[in-house]
Amino acid sequence: MSSRLLFVPLVLAVTLGVAFTGRRGVSAQTAPPTVATTTLDDQAELAVTVYNSDLALVRDVRNVQITRGVADLHFMDIAATVNPATVHFRSLTEPARVSVVEQNYEYDLLEPEKLLRKYVGREVTLVRTRLDGNTTRDEEVKARLISYNNGPIWEINGEIVTGMPTNHIRFPELPGNLFSHPTLIWTLENNGGTRHRVEASYLARSLSWIADYVLTVGRDDKTGDIDGWVTVTNGSGTSFRNAQLQLVAGDLNRVRSELRALADDQMKVAEAAPVRMSQESFSDYHLYTLARKTTINNAETKQVSMLGATGFPVLKRYVVNGEFRYYRGAQRPGAPIKDDVEVFYQLKNDEKAGLGMPMPAGIVRVYQSDSKGGLQFVGEDRIDHTPKDETLNLKIGNAFDVVCERKQKDFDKIADNVYEFEYEITLRNHKSAPVTVEVNEPIGGSWRMLQSSHQWEKTAAFAAQFKVPVPQDGTATLTYRVRATY
Repeated sequence: MSSRLLFVPLVLAVTLGVAFTGRRGVSAQTAPPTVATTTLDDQAELAVTVYNSDLALVRDVRNVQITRGVADLHFMDIAATVNPATVHFRSLTEPARVSVVEQNYEYDLLEPEKLLRKYVGREVTLVRTRLDGNTTRDEEVKARLISYNNGPIWEINGEIVTGMPTNHIRFPELPGNLFSHPTLIWTLENNGGTRHRVEASYLARSLSWIADYVLTVGRDDKTGDIDGWVTVTNGSGTSFRNAQLQLVAGDLNRVRSELRALADDQMKVAEAAPVRMSQESFSDYHLYTLARKTTINNAETKQVSMLGATGFPVLKRYVVNGEFRYYRGAQRPGAPIKDDVEVFYQLKNDEKAGLGMPMPAGIVRVYQSDSKGGLQFVGEDRIDHTPKDETLNLKIGNAFDVVCERKQKDFDKIADNVYEFEYEITLRNHKSAPVTVEVNEPIGGSWRMLQSSHQWEKTAAFAAQFKVPVPQDGTATLTYRVRATY
């Protein structure tokens, strides 16, 4: 629920035509003198730590007036998705003199239908518009609501009335257990002063963030620029104004006991944050701190800059990955098999390249300039959480002008479970520049390379890799023979 549910006018035209007079929360006649209410106007500090698992830790510090003795404090303008079991309250002014006796979370929010249901058995004023000659006038009728099931049933002048058309309904006051905002209510025992700076922290759902990256590759495919953005989505039911924003990246196992202790440490990190966004290792996660405060409105998607680097080296790779099925028997002997030639951009996340910040999981979108200088989208790939000094390989698609065909030239059974395979792989390059194609061949069982037209490397127990240069507008042919024992 948003703050738009706060009914300011005395007469409110809604679907059910309800209105009320009186003050917020409880009426003047029933409000106890020891009830204090705090809103965003009292807020002194606000810190929001968002996890990439639809979870956020909110730390809200306010200056409030608390009566000595036992008093209620209505803490308003909190996230509607708060988890009440995670709420923590304390006085920062005199923590030893203020204690919580009882805590309630009120989420029965003010709505026309709920307001009617709360008035079953009570009297209200029905207002109807009547035609009197050529003019209209309002007619007021006192009525007692005796039931509200699929519609109101009224008692008017001793008669039971249903289906009575009404323009609006006037209520003398708001019930004490209906609130315009989600509200935390604490019954406090205060043995100290009356002016306190208090802190409330809690976990809330429907706050999330993702990382997005834009990689711009030079025309020569050798250098690149990158910008990293954080996209924060707030569906918590409240806005966070002028908040210190922090983000935690990692596979969170719903840390609970640790979270409350984190709030103070995270605020200390924020004080020393440099321009843009800083990061630090935190438990087995990474904590990112925005250097400036920001506002995250309810039902808003906000983007903030996280990192940027220019002119770092990029390697363009053409890769052909064979399949294990090629080695299970004769595969269409004499007929070529088409293999995709995959295209990757490779870069290293190190300080030498101008990067070096651990990169949260997200989508990298790749752009490159055309012959007229206009940026064109060339592909995208999703990355996992990537620490510093690790290599990123971004697949942007399959090559259009580089073609791979393979043909099984021989298949021979040498003995029980011993076979020999011979393959011919033809690579054709229709580009105006030479390329090198990495051919990765999965070979099952215990195997031995008998002959090969190109240098090869055993990259894993079941894999061999060939790097085959292909001239511009030219063809290269890779042949190899292998013996495998299964």
